[in-house]
Amino acid sequence: MPEIQISAIICTHNRDTYLGAAIDSLLAQDFSGEFEVVVVDNGSSDRTREVVAERESHPRLKYIFEPTIGLSVARNTGAKVASAAILAYLDDDAVASHQWLQVLYAAYQENEQLAIAGGKVTLLWPPDIQPPRWLSPGLAGNLGAYDLGDSIIYIKQPGLTPRGLNYSIRRTFLEEIGGFDPHLGRVGKNLLSNEELQMTEFALKCGWQVAYLPEALVAHNVAPERLNRSWFLNRGWWQGISECYREQLSGKAGISQLSRGGERFVRGLYKAMRYFTDPAERFDNLVYSYGQIGYLNAAIQGLLFAGNSKK
Repeated sequence: MPEIQISAIICTHNRDTYLGAAIDSLLAQDFSGEFEVVVVDNGSSDRTREVVAERESHPRLKYIFEPTIGLSVARNTGAKVASAAILAYLDDDAVASHQWLQVLYAAYQENEQLAIAGGKVTLLWPPDIQPPRWLSPGLAGNLGAYDLGDSIIYIKQPGLTPRGLNYSIRRTFLEEIGGFDPHLGRVGKNLLSNEELQMTEFALKCGWQVAYLPEALVAHNVAPERLNRSWFLNRGWWQGISECYREQLSGKAGISQLSRGGERFVRGLYKAMRYFTDPAERFDNLVYSYGQIGYLNAAIQGLLFAGNSKK
């Protein structure tokens, strides 16, 4: 058997509507070497298994069922099942461009210090639906949009890290840090995040490099149910909780989190009032402020838990 050079992995949970197109975009890759496609079914109860079965005759396709719910758990399972030294993760509601794997693989071949790489993400809007007036470019990022321009960029600020829906990682680095942290990443309907940001922090701290590759293009479907304000407020809430957890995991938890969260909450409200006549900027800052309530809630719970643990 020829050596597999790159493994494309889809972790999926109840997304049968979009999954087929995601798989097909990977099976149709224009890649000069050998690759495989691994689908990790993360406890789905819909038609996920049937969608994969319709394509199971394809020799590149592998299927694994992971009953423990959680994106990071599923990603780690995918890495264990995969054969290659380079792992490329595509979301189950995304579609990869034909050169996606080729662009990613070439970047790792040309740079032995490259630990993480991802590319540009455009949005696929539902038919007859336009972006709402209250959607700012920043909040579009919550839908997956990611564009740092048309040139390769080596990431120095973790906040600019590639999106998880279009993400690749070198296996040796992933093993070096012990895999994806199951304390971060989505679990069922909770929207915990920041696992990619944490990975970039680890990589930079350890002397590895992280790259944005504009030609590694992926399109991400915008689910109609996400186009309401309540979804963005909920996403902001969980973003705040995720940021608090990330600080706790890195040893930065403490009473100072209350002042940081409080200051950011007030700043967001101030900007929302300042841009009151601009619906996009106003809502963007309201979501930011709401996220700080989630952050403060998690920080207070952490302080109470730490206090009780010392008794």
